[in-house]
Amino acid sequence: MSENIYDLVVVGGGPAGYAGAIRAGQLGKKVACVESERAGGTCLNWGCIPTKTLLKSAELYQNLSRLSEYGLSVEGKASFDFEKIVARSRAVSDRMAGGVEFLFKKNKVDYVRGRGLVKSAGEVEVTDGPDKGKVLKTKNVLVATGTKARQLPGLPVDGVRVMTSHEALVMKKRPESIVIVGAGAIGVEFAYFLNALGTKVTLVEMLDQILPVEDAEVAAFLARSYKKQGIEVRVGTKVENIVPGEAGVVMELVKGDKREAVTAESLLLSIGVVPNLDGVLAPDVKPELERGYLKVDGAYRTSLPGLYGAGDIIGPPWLAHVATYEAVQAVGGLFGVLKPKRVGVFPGCTYCHPQVASVGATEKKLKDAGIPYKAGKFPFTASGKAVAAGEAEGFIKVLSGEKFGEILGAHIVGPDATELIAEYALAMNCELTVDDIHATIHAHPTLSEALGEAAAATHNEAIHI
Repeated sequence: MSENIYDLVVVGGGPAGYAGAIRAGQLGKKVACVESERAGGTCLNWGCIPTKTLLKSAELYQNLSRLSEYGLSVEGKASFDFEKIVARSRAVSDRMAGGVEFLFKKNKVDYVRGRGLVKSAGEVEVTDGPDKGKVLKTKNVLVATGTKARQLPGLPVDGVRVMTSHEALVMKKRPESIVIVGAGAIGVEFAYFLNALGTKVTLVEMLDQILPVEDAEVAAFLARSYKKQGIEVRVGTKVENIVPGEAGVVMELVKGDKREAVTAESLLLSIGVVPNLDGVLAPDVKPELERGYLKVDGAYRTSLPGLYGAGDIIGPPWLAHVATYEAVQAVGGLFGVLKPKRVGVFPGCTYCHPQVASVGATEKKLKDAGIPYKAGKFPFTASGKAVAAGEAEGFIKVLSGEKFGEILGAHIVGPDATELIAEYALAMNCELTVDDIHATIHAHPTLSEALGEAAAATHNEAIHI
């Protein structure tokens, strides 16, 4: 009988769920992962991976118009096939999901297809899908069901006139015009993608800056860049009285006491996420919640013995890499191979053009907290590699403690920002100072030289500005 009891059942197969299950498998534990759609969850199937595939197509298409800058030319006018662009993104997602399924097999994880209902910390029932009716007995349960797109009450999502990111990823036809409500990472990325392919894009944000979690200077720079690209950016603006129709969507943009009627072919809602616990917990399974998310302690334990949570379902930051970290920590703590840690230092990335990435505190946060700091800034216009590549838009800014030089935050807008930020994340995790970054020789010519120059700029020692 004991052979039929799992050491761990993971409910949800996204970045937290599959990572937690695989880690348990690596530890030699009997583990199952229950997923209602396909391995990889939102990230691989409806988020991180397919959007980056779309963005690459948009970037390549946009760069074709700049060939003459590089002394190149091609005959005829550049064109694109929207259906093929979308189809490629789905194919990439399928390939990556297949890779996770292979890792399940490699690590002897039982992959169970269907919706998992946690009936207790010792039992999970599959309520639909190919494995409907299956009951998994277990010693522990890890809930990693993530989040889903927030919708507006009374506004049906039909996938044509009104969409969330989920529907936008499988659009059959490129809209001629679109209003994107919400200028977080999702809204900003779709704005770039659609604008690059010729859609008239209006990006609307209720708060005073796009990318509200980012440094204000970075957000302002990106807003200016977007306007140059032809994207209409509206901040401090609400969208009200939305009325979808056969020909388009009519709405009002409201800023202060001013109202403006706007019509667009489509409306994309990118207004955040809500916890995905529908149908996950049986009525008598009632762990403590916080704003609808599972509340966990430092070891990712919920208020119910044997029931754990990791990833987006325990609240922000809603990032795939954070979710993976949390799940690995939760499983390591559960099986006694490490003392689990909650998330501290983590990078945030937005894959627009120019790219945006950051780690640690913004200037506003430091000012509000009364923390003395210094700022070092280096523009990509002074980077030989960036200029040579024709990608010199943006800058790197590093914030450090005034007294000891410890790195408090780093903010990048520009080429390969999402790759470059890793150095500062590592530096913060290792408690290095800006002097340590400055003293590290960065190869020439590389974009990473700008990281060292920004650190040097803290002391007015940057060579190239």
